[in-house]
This record gives sequence, structure tokens and C-alpha cells, in this order.
Amino acid sequence: MNKIAVTDAVKAVGGALIRRGADNFISGVKHDSRECGAGDLFVAIIGENMDGHQFIPQVVEKGCRTVLVSHEDGWAEAVGDVALNVILVEDTVYALGELAKYYLQTLDVLKIAVTGSVGKTSVRDMIYYVLREKYVCGRNLKNFNNAIGVPISIFQFDSSIQAVVLELGMNQFGEIDRLAEIVKPHIAVITNIGISHIENLGSRDGIFQAKMEITKHIAGRGEMKGGALVFPFDDEYLTKENTKGAYQQIVIGEDGRSEYIISSVDDFGLLGIQFTLEHQQESCRIKLSVPGRHNAVNAALAIAAGGLAGVTIEQAQQGLSKVELTGSRLKQLTNGRISVIDDTYNASPASMKSAMKVLEISESKGHKIAILGDMYELGAESKHQHFGIGLFARNLRIDTVIAIGEDAAQIAEGAEGGQVDVAYFKNKEAFYAKMGQFIGIGDIILVKGSRGMKMEKIVEKLLEI
Repeated sequence: MNKIAVTDAVKAVGGALIRRGADNFISGVKHDSRECGAGDLFVAIIGENMDGHQFIPQVVEKGCRTVLVSHEDGWAEAVGDVALNVILVEDTVYALGELAKYYLQTLDVLKIAVTGSVGKTSVRDMIYYVLREKYVCGRNLKNFNNAIGVPISIFQFDSSIQAVVLELGMNQFGEIDRLAEIVKPHIAVITNIGISHIENLGSRDGIFQAKMEITKHIAGRGEMKGGALVFPFDDEYLTKENTKGAYQQIVIGEDGRSEYIISSVDDFGLLGIQFTLEHQQESCRIKLSVPGRHNAVNAALAIAAGGLAGVTIEQAQQGLSKVELTGSRLKQLTNGRISVIDDTYNASPASMKSAMKVLEISESKGHKIAILGDMYELGAESKHQHFGIGLFARNLRIDTVIAIGEDAAQIAEGAEGGQVDVAYFKNKEAFYAKMGQFIGIGDIILVKGSRGMKMEKIVEKLLEI
């Protein structure tokens, strides 16, 4: 991070400097007191269960001399007369975003923002590797994609960075609007319109409206005078007519109406995929070591975003050959006795089906087993969608479906009557007690469920077998 003058920070957040310390600059921004030290600005955030203001004495003890606060209750006396910059604002989370917006505007960088129902992190990572073939590039820390994580990620960038790709997440109306306002992307990417967060947004129409909030803040840069929106054609929501604006539209699809045309997808299971990509009369074969047919679209989105940034398809191919996806996304693990496909980062109906298809075509010396947990935030659609996953599994060339969780009972019900064996457990502990009955040497096992299900614990147990 480049240094920010304390006085500039005060102006950027619209705050009041109610106490003046000796430090004139900040060289880092932290909201986790454990990571805070000399030169940092500590942002005291009031959460559901904890008020970050209570940690101010600790960060001061560690050498921090600038704090962003929304009140002085309980901590001001504890720090005594230490020379401390105290910036008072009404809402520290909003102020954090304002400071990040100001800071990002001081950097001369190409900005790409990615949102969508599923695939955001994968597409973000792919764009990052594509851009790295031409630019010094930055991206979100881990999966930090919310009103706190995006700003904190922005503060890791400095003047050496030439391009940034930022994932924007949401589960309510207005959240993409706020994050896009902070980033002001030159290129926006929408990966798809699914049903994740439908519990909060009411319908796919609502989800589409929420994702389209990103387009309000697309900014021009150089030859891209109005900026650009990149998306895969779905013939329902993501069409040129539905997404039109003052920006350029770049469409990924499977026919001649698209700027980038995908065809001839070969799926090699855990070994990855190959597909043909056509663009402006140029055709090439793209090889990707990341598993899953759906990643043909994700890779094409990355190539298209890179193309707008001046990265050739050849350069993009080189970048994609180096991709390492963040988190547990179709990651193969083994202990020498069994293989586990760890896809525990999160789950939606679309990603659940994609993962099961990867399991189906993967090689195994033993049985193919899918351990599937609850999918959250589906609202009134939950019962139908879980049952649909079971129906989908019925006729796959896999041996066993094990459903775990309250809602997953519908997965088990949907899978009954097909060609797969079905077992149901209300929780992980009940499964652990019977686990040995289902797992054998040479088996390959997919584990997937929503983040809150903590399905990675099952992966750990399996690898102990």
C-alpha cells in the first residue's frame, strides 16, 4: 500500500479528526486487531456479536497510532494520553469503503469487477492469471468480496500494480451497487444469473436486478470510452437487449451472435477440459487443467476480459495453464487408499450438478460416492431444488449418494428409485458413526455442501481412513 496522509484520509471518509497524534501518514489499513501494528489505521467495526472498539487498547499497545471509530465509549479512557489520531465517523464500514474508493482512484490501474450467482471466484482467478501475462496484477485477498473484504483487499495494492480484478459478492439489494461504486470498474463481468440468495431477493428477476447494479458504475478508460460488460448469453436474462447500456457488450455463447463462441467441449474429469473458442474468425483449442465443463464458459469470460485489456488469446492460454483456484474447488486429495474430490467451498444447484458430473466421468478403481450437504439461502425454492439434485443423481453413473443435513433429506428422497444406492444422515456426526460401512479402498468420493455446513470436516475424516 502507498502511504495516505492522515488529513487526506479524514477528508476521504467525511470524518472529524477529534484527536491528533504524532503520525502524519498511514501505511496500512486493518480491521483485525491481531494483524494491526505501527503505521496502520485500525478500523473499529461493530459486528453482530462484537464491537471492534473494545480492541483499540490492544492495537495501540502494538504500535498502531491511527484509529477510525464511530464512538468513544469504553475505550478512550483505556488508551490514556497516548498520541493517537482518532477519526470519528457515523459508520466505520461505510467510511472504510469511502477510503478504499479514494485510494483506488489514486492508482493508475485497469479495474475489472466480477459478480454472478456462481463461479465468481473461479472467473476472478482466471482473469487474474490471464492479465498477469501482460500486467502486474492484483486481486481480492482470499474470498474477501463484501463491504469489508473488498476495501481491505484494495489496500494491498500499490503503485506497482497495473491492473486489478475484484470479485463483488452480495446477498441483498444494494450491495453490488455499493461495491461497484467503490471500484468503478472499467470492465464488469457477470458470470450467470442463478438462484443463490433467492431467499433474500425473492426471484431470479430480483437476482438479475441486483447483479445489474454493477452496470451503474462502469467507467471508461482509454479506447474503452464507455467501459465494457462481459457476460455469457443465457437467452433469458443475460442478453444484449436486457443488459444494454452506454458500455460495450461482449457476449460469450455457442452461436454466431456471440463475440466469443464456445464449441466442442471435451471433459476429462479431474484432468480438466478442452474446448474450441472462436473470436473474429480466429479459432483455437483451449486446454484447461481445471475440472468441469462449466469452466469452459468461465475460461472464455476470462479470455474475453483479457482481450479488452489487450491480452492476446495466445497469452491468455499461457495464463490459464498456470491457474490455481482459490479455496476447495474440485480439488483432488488422496491418502493412498481413497481419493476425495474436495468441493466444499460452497454449493448451489448448478455447481452441485457440475461437481457430480465431474465425479461421474472420473476414473476410479473402487466406487464413486457423492456426499452432499444442505444448500443454503434458497428460500421457498429449497425443497424443490434439493429434490432436483436427487433426481439429477438418479441416472448418473455413480454408485452411492449420501445426503447429510436437514434440507438434504430431499436429496435422498429425489435419488430414491434410481440406479444409485442412497443413504441419509441428519448431521455429520451420525455419518461419522457409520462411515466405514460406505467407504472402501480405491473409492473416489465427492464432498460438497454450502459453506455453513462445514463439509471440509468430512474431508478431514475421510482422509484419516
